[in-house]
Amino acid sequence: MKDAYSLILSAIDNGLYRPGDRLVESELAERFGVSRTPVREALQRLETQAMLKRDGRSLIVATLDHNQLAELYAVRTELEALAARLAAQHATPEEIRVLAGMVRDDHASKGDPQALARANRRFHHQIHLASHNRYLVQQLDIVHRSMALMARTTFAAEGRDDVALDEHQAIVDAISDRDGARADAALRHHISMAYETRLKEDVRASQPLGATG
Repeated sequence: MKDAYSLILSAIDNGLYRPGDRLVESELAERFGVSRTPVREALQRLETQAMLKRDGRSLIVATLDHNQLAELYAVRTELEALAARLAAQHATPEEIRVLAGMVRDDHASKGDPQALARANRRFHHQIHLASHNRYLVQQLDIVHRSMALMARTTFAAEGRDDVALDEHQAIVDAISDRDGARADAALRHHISMAYETRLKEDVRASQPLGATG
């Protein structure tokens, strides 16, 4: 059974708790069927990791401002590109077939942004594992944990699902061809497009209703 920390982190990652939501120790203990002591310890740990922040006496799920978002994507780009490059060198034939199958299967989730977001996390994690570098995987786990603090998925943007899946296919093709430079470039392009989409969606979300001109 997962511990309280993993349960709360998974709930944030899966969107059960969104940025800005207040986390109450007693409610979490009841929801997950654990005592309040491990919940309290988990909340303290998540606060230390900047996943939660103080709002008066309460703890809420943290949000990322514009600069934090830029910093996160900069680090993510470099680490993910390295993972793709290493995967092109070290991925087993079985791992490559799994990646290819994931892209094929994910087409069935088009039109469901949340399902595609979950599939996207699985796909990227599989590339991390295929790099066969445990230290890189650990660092990418930290980066992707912070990505749970983004309020919306880019897959909700019109047309992003088809484009993103095409980008995934280009990454898999490069890894399958053992072309590290092309895998690196394809991964960088994929993240750049995701970041651009997120910036556009954030601008759209922040525009006052009725604003024109």
